[in-house]
Amino acid sequence: MKLQKVLSALVAVLMVALLIVVTSASSSAQEPKPNDNTEDQTNLDTQLYLIVATNQSVADEKLPASLDPVMKQLRATLPFKSYRLAATLLNRVKNDGRLDLSWIGAPLISAQSEVSPLTPSFSSFKIRVVKLAKNTAGDTVVQMAGFNFGARFPIQTMSVASTNAVPVINYENTGLQTDISMREGEPVIVGTLNVGPSGDALILVVSAKRTLR
Repeated sequence: MKLQKVLSALVAVLMVALLIVVTSASSSAQEPKPNDNTEDQTNLDTQLYLIVATNQSVADEKLPASLDPVMKQLRATLPFKSYRLAATLLNRVKNDGRLDLSWIGAPLISAQSEVSPLTPSFSSFKIRVVKLAKNTAGDTVVQMAGFNFGARFPIQTMSVASTNAVPVINYENTGLQTDISMREGEPVIVGTLNVGPSGDALILVVSAKRTLR
């Protein structure tokens, strides 16, 4: 008799345990599973600096302090008398995203008296992919694949003879394409482009870093 009661109690305990296991499994199945493919929400602030270098007699402009290391390198390697910042472009890009920008601006080589504000420059800046990566040392770097800068500059080729001589302006194309990587937040020189008959140069400097929010 006692054995029968023990067996009955054991069966009851097993049934309760089985019910708990089944209920737990059912609840787990109904709970939403975490998405392993959560989209990366990291954004990067990119800055493109367009610096014009010239040998013409113009005053040297004060450039942002963040460009001091770059300017030290430029003055040591390029024999120009003065440098000025023609434009700064700030854009936010999603990590592993792209950038495509076009604009019309004042002539970048405006030191030429024959070029007026009525003959603007047409420029474009594109990056196929901007993303964070690790270099061989394990440090975080910013990679820019398909970096592409292009511009059309107004150049005076001749003047039409008349009482008031009218300059003839032609537009010349110039540009640069490359793939680069850099330390996060550190400006780097991408390249230089000769622009205009006076021997001026357009220097491309870029930097990128993660946004704080």
